[in-house]
This record gives sequence, C-alpha cells and structure tokens, in this order.
Amino acid sequence: MTKIELLSPAGDLERLKVTLLYGADAVYIGGEQYSLRANATNFSLEEIEEACSFAHKLNKKVYLTLNIVFHNEDMSDVESYINSVVKCGIDAFIVSDPFIISYIKSNFKEVEVHLSTQNSTSNYKAVEYFKNEGIDRVVLAREVGKKDMREIIEKTKVDIEVFIHGAMCTCFSGRCALSNYVTNRDANRGGCAQVCRFAFTTTEDKDFTIATKDLNMAEYITDLINIGVKSLKVEGRMRSLYYLATVIGTYREIIDRYYAKTLTKEVMKELEYRLSRVANREVSTHYFLKEADYTDQYYSGRQELSNQDYLGLINGYDKENSCLILVERNYFKPGENTEIFTPDGEVYKYKIDKIYDENMQELELARHPEQVLKIKFDHELPVYSMIRLITKED
Repeated sequence: MTKIELLSPAGDLERLKVTLLYGADAVYIGGEQYSLRANATNFSLEEIEEACSFAHKLNKKVYLTLNIVFHNEDMSDVESYINSVVKCGIDAFIVSDPFIISYIKSNFKEVEVHLSTQNSTSNYKAVEYFKNEGIDRVVLAREVGKKDMREIIEKTKVDIEVFIHGAMCTCFSGRCALSNYVTNRDANRGGCAQVCRFAFTTTEDKDFTIATKDLNMAEYITDLINIGVKSLKVEGRMRSLYYLATVIGTYREIIDRYYAKTLTKEVMKELEYRLSRVANREVSTHYFLKEADYTDQYYSGRQELSNQDYLGLINGYDKENSCLILVERNYFKPGENTEIFTPDGEVYKYKIDKIYDENMQELELARHPEQVLKIKFDHELPVYSMIRLITKED
C-alpha cells in the first residue's frame, strides 16, 4: 500500500534538510524569482540543485513554486529560469498561470505540474478541465470542505493535495489585495505584509483585527486518507526549525501509526498536545466540516503567544568529555526537566545537570541565544536533534 504523501515547506536549505530528516516525503520551496514568499531566504539555482541531490538520496522529492500572479514584466526571463531549474533535478512545479502550465508540459514531459491553491479550484468540473490540460495534481482551494473534496476525488480520479496545518488567509485562497492598498506590497507577487494581522483602532478606541486562526487538521488525517487525498501539505516556509521538526515529526507519526493500526485515542491525544506546544495562535479546522464563521477569526487584538520551550539545536558530540554540543535558542538552567528528540523519532527524558561553554567552563545558566554549549550525555545523537523544556502539563 502506498502511503499518503506528507509535504513540508522549506524556506532555505537547512529547513529542507530538517523537514526531510523528520519525516516529510517531499518539500516545496521557492526560488529567488516568482515565489509567493519573497521574504523567505529562498533558493538560488545552486541551492536548488543541492536540495534535489539531498532529497533524491533519501528517495524523496522537491517541488518548486512558480505561483505568483505574473505581469508582463515577469515574462521576459521565465522560460530561461524554468529551463535552468529543470536541469537542477526538480520533481515538480507548483503553478497557476496558464502559459507556465503550457510551457512546462510542452517542453518537459518528465517533470510534473501541480496546480497551485492560488487557482482557487473548488469543483470537479474545474479539476477535470485541468486534468485534460495535463495537470498531474491539483492543490484544492483551502475553502473546500470534506463533502466536496470526496466528490471531486470520486469523479475525477486526479491526485489531490490539501493543506492540513498552518496559517490561513482571510481572503479566498490567498488572493488578497489588502497588502497592496495598505503597504504598497503585492501579496500576489510574494510581498504580503499580513495586514489582516495588524491591530487597527476603532472609533471607540478598541483594537480590531480581521485575522484568521491557524489550520490544524490532525484530528481528521484519517478522514483525508480514507476519502483518497494523495498529499497532505503543511504551510510555513518562514517557520523555525523547531516548529517544522515538531509539526512534521508529529504528522509523520500520525500517518505511520494509522497505517500500522496503532493510532489509539491516547496516542492521538499526546500527538495533538505536541502540536499545541508549538502553536502561537489558536487553531481551527475551518471549512472542512462546515462553512467558516466568526469562531474561526480573531476580531480583537493579535492574540499570539511566544513559545520559549525550544532550548537548543544539537549539532555535534564531544567524545573526549562525553557531551552533546548544542546551539542555545532560549534561556535554561540546571535542574530543569527537558526532553531531547531526534529526527528518527527517539525521545529522551533529560534533567539538566551542569551546563558548560564550548571550552568546558561551567556556567550558572544558559542565557545567550546562539551560544555554543555542552551538556553531559552518554552517547552521540543525530545532527538536528533538539532539546525542549518539559512543562508542568507534561
């Protein structure tokens, strides 16, 4: 049985490596041109080639987004750019413009073309149309519910991809002009300023926003598998390594346990709690079971939380002193209870004893983000293992 695909975002090479090691089957990235995340680091052609090489060694895939709203001035170099990206070994393009679709399908039969959610595809007739145009996969509009999703899959037999986790846009499938009007930055060409999350002041001197709660479909992954969805997509090319490792690792476990028939209610409760630990906003399933309404929105203030559970990234081992080497992310001190988790799914409960700097000088506490530290541990762990605080709720 072929498992459903878990598709992760990656804003740079390090994020790409982390998400693949933590269980993503494929990643989607943006190049230095034509990406909807212009503020991400994004990938040069050399980095795209390295990304493809790294992924393919793991038998995994890389997709490149070319889904901005193209204007005349964007067209002069796009064919040359596509040619160069194909040579890097890309597995698929995520596109929305009809010309881009036609150009790739006419010239590169070996590369898949996935229709972006920016096309707002919401019905089976539209999916059939794009199927006939050679589209290999359709990323449905985020506003498509379970009933319509099932009907589209049953009537078209096209590979369907859906978003399962991350930020949502207040406007339909991201087609927003607020950023243009308020900040003169074009959201549909990669410059979104997230105006919907701005705190506006009403005439009554009250804060007001039109922000949307984040999407979290963990509870309904089994439903998505059973109705025939082919790919589960996580949003977040701008998210941290810790966020991506936790979210991708958690969904990997949900999917694997479902197929192994070990996804119990108790296990699911723990996995949902793990996701809540990295959430900085409230979450919702939005359109999946019903039409979205006021309960899926914020109307008063940003209501965002700062997460300081992530203590450090492990990037080596000092064999002489039997110490893990880590780069600090947040404050911690001796006596705190933590857990160390690895890309291969191992979790170790660990009580902080002594903290050393990189020269093995003992420290009273860790208080400088990005400082290289050492902590005693009896064996080496994989690079990109991470350490997080255990809270009272744990």
